[in-house]
Amino acid sequence: MRKNAEPVLLKERSVQGRRGYLPPVSDLPSTPGAELIPSFCRRQTPLNLPELSEMEVTRHFIHLAQRSFGVDQGFYPLGSCTMKYNPKLLEELPRLSGFQDLHPLQDESDLQGALAIIDLAEKVFATITGMDAFTLQPAAGAHGELTGLLILKAALKDRGEAHRDLILIPDSAHGTNPASAALAGFQVQKIPSSANGILDPEMLKPFLSPRVAGLMLTNPNTLGLFEENILTITQMIHGIGGQVYYDGANLNAIMGWARPGDMGFDLVHLNLHKTFATPHGGGGPGSGPLGVKVHLAPYLPVPRVVRTEEGFKWDYNAPRSIGKVKGFWGHFAVIIKALAYLLSLGYTGLKQVSTDAVLAANYLQTQLKEDYNLPYDRPCMHEFVLSGLKENPAEIRALDLAKALLDYGVHPPTIYFPLIVSEALMIEPTEAVTLELLDSFVAIMKDLAEKAKTVPETLKEAPYTTPVRRLNETEAARHPVLKW
Repeated sequence: MRKNAEPVLLKERSVQGRRGYLPPVSDLPSTPGAELIPSFCRRQTPLNLPELSEMEVTRHFIHLAQRSFGVDQGFYPLGSCTMKYNPKLLEELPRLSGFQDLHPLQDESDLQGALAIIDLAEKVFATITGMDAFTLQPAAGAHGELTGLLILKAALKDRGEAHRDLILIPDSAHGTNPASAALAGFQVQKIPSSANGILDPEMLKPFLSPRVAGLMLTNPNTLGLFEENILTITQMIHGIGGQVYYDGANLNAIMGWARPGDMGFDLVHLNLHKTFATPHGGGGPGSGPLGVKVHLAPYLPVPRVVRTEEGFKWDYNAPRSIGKVKGFWGHFAVIIKALAYLLSLGYTGLKQVSTDAVLAANYLQTQLKEDYNLPYDRPCMHEFVLSGLKENPAEIRALDLAKALLDYGVHPPTIYFPLIVSEALMIEPTEAVTLELLDSFVAIMKDLAEKAKTVPETLKEAPYTTPVRRLNETEAARHPVLKW
């Protein structure tokens, strides 16, 4: 393909009359004047589909697949997203016939194994997080947030405290936090981070009022820093009658070592597609189970799995429940993978995952702060945030560095997030890396820092080796070309 050439699309390759499959000749008897399909049921205009051979179609889609970048192809340090490598065995388990052939509307007597898995998964998640009860219905993290906030709203109404309409959220939070709070009908108050990048109890005090329904917090936070004042903070919120919500996006840093429930959190959602070995990206698949302390358990979505003398059953008897939040019972295949991942690791293995993730991040942070600005120069957890280059006379931006990394076969880190860091480069190596891979990434980043001083124009034009060159991200987002 010539440089910057557009791919040859299916319709352009179409040849009239060419086929990839010939259906068998119909053996139905033909009756003169009779129509097998009535005319009013038949399409009146042709679909205008491309006409190609099977080989051409196969090669086209294989070619497209090879142009995509995935965690199986190279380093993918996308901060806040936890794009870890996941064992391929876990992909096989949900495909077993005993799972694939189930239907969610089968009688409970035919679903005992599936219900047992759901029951066990809820108990395991509760143990890891320090919660008392779980629902596996939410389809993703933001959906788990919304479910938790609807539960909080229902509990406030029952307590006669519907006037509590304010959710406090740090300025470093994930964008889904304020969005979920607003969608649930709450007002949002942003809380500034301290100079150390964490929440300061003294800075929180002025925002406490009888209107506060709760605080949403990630720990460690989105800067990759542990909220060391967490016990004081949760006590302060509880002291004014509020609840504390744990955004579980960063649980990969502490699982097996610390539990949100022990920190004083009342609600917590998990991202099975970040922390518990389900590949994600491109919109799915995801799962966002929600756990709560005992005082909020009556509001969990129905139905709940209960164990009786006759076996497992669905229990709809929950008069204070917020109702269903998803069709059927959650993303069951994702739950299978998460549970298998946890059972294969065990308690010791789970702690090792967090240990290795934190070690890898601190190793990279220490190596890269020689050439890149580190706004919060302190030990990090599983991720860290840089702020552009130290020596940068040509004003190379985070976007330029991200584009240049593509030519090295590395997926760029998250850029320009969190918003409180200028020219942010948010890096999360995860636990699934080798020392050689980390050193290779350090060498690449140092090479970019050197090029920024010597040949900056090459970075501003990157990438060079990708199927398409630098795109206008703003224009692509606002006016995407979604068809040929």
